[in-house]
Amino acid sequence: LLIGTCAVVFPASAQAALTSTGSITVSGTVASSYDAYQIFSADVSDGDNDAKVYSQIAWASDAARDAVLPVLHSAGMPESQTTAQKAAEWLNDDSHLTSAPSAQLARSLQSSDAVSVALNAGAAAELPCGYWLIVADDDAIAQNEVGTAPIMVLVGGSAVTVKPKAATPKVAKHVLEDGTAAWGKAADATVADDLYWRLSATVPAGLTAYDTYTVQFVDTMSAGLDPSKVAASMHVYVAAGAEGGFDAVSTGKDGRAGTEPAKGWTDITAQCRVSVEGNSFTVRTGDLIAALGGADAFTAGARVVAVYNAPLNSACNHGIAKGNPNEVYLRYPRSPFADQSGDAGFTRT
Repeated sequence: LLIGTCAVVFPASAQAALTSTGSITVSGTVASSYDAYQIFSADVSDGDNDAKVYSQIAWASDAARDAVLPVLHSAGMPESQTTAQKAAEWLNDDSHLTSAPSAQLARSLQSSDAVSVALNAGAAAELPCGYWLIVADDDAIAQNEVGTAPIMVLVGGSAVTVKPKAATPKVAKHVLEDGTAAWGKAADATVADDLYWRLSATVPAGLTAYDTYTVQFVDTMSAGLDPSKVAASMHVYVAAGAEGGFDAVSTGKDGRAGTEPAKGWTDITAQCRVSVEGNSFTVRTGDLIAALGGADAFTAGARVVAVYNAPLNSACNHGIAKGNPNEVYLRYPRSPFADQSGDAGFTRT
């Protein structure tokens, strides 16, 4: 997320003609629309090797300056530096514009008097030349997608295309087969005997723009499964890293799953909420970033496992032809800016 090259002024004979606006297109399928905030205005031209160069940089507005400077100062830029030139150099030369500060910039701009420009995905737009922060519109993020960290882009000279990419969480479900003590997609079971299920979620690496991160398993059982033991038997675990499997607890050939977390796993059951309604239930975790010990650990991604007991009941189907299916989907934060206190801030797999 570097924001460009150092300020360079080319001689008139070597520099492409300057224009007051530049073309930008935001492509991809993450969101259908975006908000663009101009931070700096500048004269921009095309340099060598497809690089852009700028000169005459200035704050785009007083509102942009007032929103941006406190964020940069809190991130380590000296308090004495307040000009647009110094701010741009600090961001660029020291590579300070990582995804976490860019998210803070976006939050500050969103709560300020700075005016944004709406961009429709796939459509070219003309913007005044300078540095712009591109933020996905939360309400326009597609299902099965997730808003990315904001992107800083230098507009001017030749047309610019930005393609946000987002890695989304994954969810899976398995049942414990007592004959092999292994988790699989199917198992033989007897009515009323304990039957253990495992929900697993993978949070991808690189989600550094988030201050907090919560997921929700939403499970729907068939009429042949008994939900009465779900809440009392539920245990939830988390481990750092998107790789490494989901063996959070031990299993035995007696068809039972243990409750003590395996090495590298942390029991977070106390921070979770389980809500059962009929044959459906929701498991909502607490803040995974806090549970893993901070943002540095969360950067590598995370794995979440929920284990519970749901036996067959007398209404179950017999035989493999129909079986007794169990379905799950995962809710995850819509973007780094979504309110996670309710369901509105989430999208789903």
